[in-house]
Amino acid sequence: MTTYNIAVLPGDGIGPEITEQAVRVLRALPLDLNMQTAHVGGAAYDAHGHPLPPETLSLAKNAHAILFGAVGDWKYDKLERALRPEQAILGLRKEMGLFANFRPAMLFAELAEASSLRPEIVAGLDILIVRELTGDIYFGQPRGIRVVENGPFTGDREGFDTMHYAETEVRRIAHVAFQAAQKRNRRVCSVDKANVLETSQLWREVMISVAAEYPDVELSHMYVDNAAMQLVRAPKEFDVIVTGNLFGDILSDAAAMLTGSIGMLPSASLNAANQGLYEPIHGSAPDIAGKNIANPLATILSAAMLLRYSLNAPELAQRVEAAVQAVLQQGLRTADIKQEGSTLVSTSEMGDAVLKALK
Repeated sequence: MTTYNIAVLPGDGIGPEITEQAVRVLRALPLDLNMQTAHVGGAAYDAHGHPLPPETLSLAKNAHAILFGAVGDWKYDKLERALRPEQAILGLRKEMGLFANFRPAMLFAELAEASSLRPEIVAGLDILIVRELTGDIYFGQPRGIRVVENGPFTGDREGFDTMHYAETEVRRIAHVAFQAAQKRNRRVCSVDKANVLETSQLWREVMISVAAEYPDVELSHMYVDNAAMQLVRAPKEFDVIVTGNLFGDILSDAAAMLTGSIGMLPSASLNAANQGLYEPIHGSAPDIAGKNIANPLATILSAAMLLRYSLNAPELAQRVEAAVQAVLQQGLRTADIKQEGSTLVSTSEMGDAVLKALK
């Protein structure tokens, strides 16, 4: 039996609590897993003076996959940018080449009433947002804060960032999106702002070029502001959405609320070798950390994605996803998805229920 190395990086806030439940689920499966835990984010800064210390990065690089919790806490807000907890996740993406982010937005039927939209608008929702993760304005140079030297705001401080994409970056994420669509409903909507940004004009040109290699997939284009509106108006019109780093960050969080709770959505960030980092898309929620009330289901579903994409174990992934659906059918809910008539459970109790359903 193959031994798989899994780096477990719980991070900050509720990260350790929710990650613990996903680890329990993974350990219950018939796999030989070598799971090693390391500090990341604010916890790593406290222990090692840096949010992504060399030993953590080395563990991640040598793993088949990374199970990631969450990073961030208000107490680190005054640190210089390079030492803030969020730099850990950006560093992992860059150092490991994790350029393709999969963010599914699927609504479990049992949670249709929990959505902020009417059930008839979201019932049956199944969207996949493919977000380019290592380029765009988040990584563009130059960037910084400077004093304006001329013009109407001379003498003012101004912040500046650079948005850019190389053709190769766009081409590789386009292939990922089209190949994902081939396994779904064969429709890709490319989201950009080509009416304003040169970066988006290049993005659209490359998307059209790559689309010629996938004649079985329909390609459409949409400006990001319209896409945000359509996600709320008619979300089921989408199949696969492919977009850049900044737009993808915003749209995927908007899509999260269609499903009833941001606490339900997993994500995968993959490199060319299918080595991946798997994490819930919600944050560290330091205000509820340590209270055993956070929803662990997004992290457990992230573990299912880990099984599917990095360990090539789709049958086990389906088992985990079926177990999650089973506990929802039983009416068990953490506070974020609590509905009238459902049973309120804690983080650990939800983990217990998933394990029971899994077995």
